[in-house]
Amino acid sequence: MEQDKVSRRMSRRAVVLGGFGALTLAPAARADWLSKGKEALESVTGADGGASGLSGTEVTKGLKEALRVASGRVVDQVGQAGGYLQDSAIHIPLPGYLAQAQGVLQTVGAAGLLTDLETQLNRAAEAAAPEAERIFADSIAAMTLKDAKRILNGPDDAATQYFRRTMSPELRKTFRPVVDRHLAETGAMRTLDRTLQSYQQVPFAKRMKGNAQDRLVDHGLDGALSGIFHYMAKEEAAIRQNPAKRTTDLLKRVFG
Repeated sequence: MEQDKVSRRMSRRAVVLGGFGALTLAPAARADWLSKGKEALESVTGADGGASGLSGTEVTKGLKEALRVASGRVVDQVGQAGGYLQDSAIHIPLPGYLAQAQGVLQTVGAAGLLTDLETQLNRAAEAAAPEAERIFADSIAAMTLKDAKRILNGPDDAATQYFRRTMSPELRKTFRPVVDRHLAETGAMRTLDRTLQSYQQVPFAKRMKGNAQDRLVDHGLDGALSGIFHYMAKEEAAIRQNPAKRTTDLLKRVFG
């Protein structure tokens, strides 16, 4: 009787151990199972356009790394002295309503007022540009796998379009006080007032004076953002097209 109980207990133990044995596969079998699981994951999350065979995490990480490098170059370039002022591609001209005054002011010997105003408008954009670095970082950090796929499968400026969409409101909000302060501290706003006073003989000058400063700042902000995205598009295209710009193994794998 006692022997039968022992036999039954041993049988139950063998069944339990056998069950555990089925779960605790040999190392080689486990490795094969994990390998197949990884391959299945990559087939679901991989991105086209040169990134096939990479996991979604790798694709997104590589893209973010590339865009961090590119955006850093852009901010450094436009934020230096002369970044806007001396670059004909992104130089911010005076808004049309002031440019029209050039001829009139020349006749009274005050054309230099507008030259100084245009210079300070570009200097203000250069002063504000470094603020873009944080906003680029936030936009890149928020980038999802879906965003990364769309960018990799899109045109050469797909990432720049993403930045325009996600960054523009924050850039304008952040840049405005910097531009305002620079124009005030350098006397550019006083220059604007003197310009409008010299321009009184033109019928619409009085109406223009009421919101001229706000319009000037808005114009400067438009130019500042356009300059940043102009060079961001060039950096993005270079990373896609120029192997020398793909500075790490991960970038080379993502962009081919």
